[in-house]
Amino acid sequence: MSTFIEHIVKLTDHRDRDLLELTLSKALIDLLPVRRIVIARVMREEGVSRWLEVARLDAKGGGRVIDPTRVDFQSLVKLEDAADRLKCLEIRDRVEIAWAGADGPRITMLPLFSDFRADDQGVLELHSESALSEQDLYLVDCLRRIYRNMYTLLEYSDRDALTGLLNRKSLDDAFYSAVLEDLDGLTAANIVAESQGTERRHRVPANYWLGAASIDNYALIADKHGRALAEEVLQVVSRIMSNTFRTYDRLYHFDGEEFGVLMHCPDEALVLSAFERFRTNVEKQQIAKLGRVTVSCGFTRVLADDSPGTALEKTQRAVDFARRSGGNKACSHLGLVRRGFFDAASQPAEVKPG
Repeated sequence: MSTFIEHIVKLTDHRDRDLLELTLSKALIDLLPVRRIVIARVMREEGVSRWLEVARLDAKGGGRVIDPTRVDFQSLVKLEDAADRLKCLEIRDRVEIAWAGADGPRITMLPLFSDFRADDQGVLELHSESALSEQDLYLVDCLRRIYRNMYTLLEYSDRDALTGLLNRKSLDDAFYSAVLEDLDGLTAANIVAESQGTERRHRVPANYWLGAASIDNYALIADKHGRALAEEVLQVVSRIMSNTFRTYDRLYHFDGEEFGVLMHCPDEALVLSAFERFRTNVEKQQIAKLGRVTVSCGFTRVLADDSPGTALEKTQRAVDFARRSGGNKACSHLGLVRRGFFDAASQPAEVKPG
């Protein structure tokens, strides 16, 4: 059996937030008299909240870790339909469920993830044959605090301070870690080691999409109204982006007026619809002292030989096409290729506004 110190080392050795849940689950299974660990995260889409079990591990072997971008959101349990989990979030304290007497099997629930961000909440469940001792619960609390500290530190390093969205650096990590299942047995460590210093290309699933959005006339806004209002525009657009896209879509602020989205979606039309909703929501927002702002959007399917850089190049071509066409548009790179405006490797031809 591994020691407590060894598990602390494993928890603090990660540089990928997505691996922390599995590492925490393994530590708890190894160190405690429990038969199952479940970590459930709150997911939101179009105003509806549901539970996603991102990690489930059994003491007798077996378990699963779920990629949130691949789930069927409608199949998940609604937040209110798991009343005990919801109570754990609301009171921010331990909840115990015993169904066969005080000494019988039970589920012990503890809040997890952020104490401050409403869009980043979850519950840790410990399934045991009997009540956990005070010493067991103390150990759980120690590991949970170490996990949350690491989660917060890694999140801080991945986030843009102004908007709260993910930064450009985190795109490279997510680009590869999101598609590990289709990398022919390569591990995360292999990918990180091989990608240092140069961008490598890997085979990726057909249903990942990378999109970008740029605030129209942002330089003019900054020149005319000053930096403070320009930064307010960035914050407003980032809030609209967070409220428009799904909880499990990865949202980025790259630099200046540039934003990005990495998402998993089965159909190009659905991706276009998501960017159209975002574009429309931005257009409808009124900003004090400025009025209306608009965004130009572009997106592309992530193909077999793409790296983060090559995929971004294609999204930027689609964004540039939208801007050169008058702005306030959402364009598919593949759609523009099909229409003959440019091929997959070339720059777009001159486009007249209108």
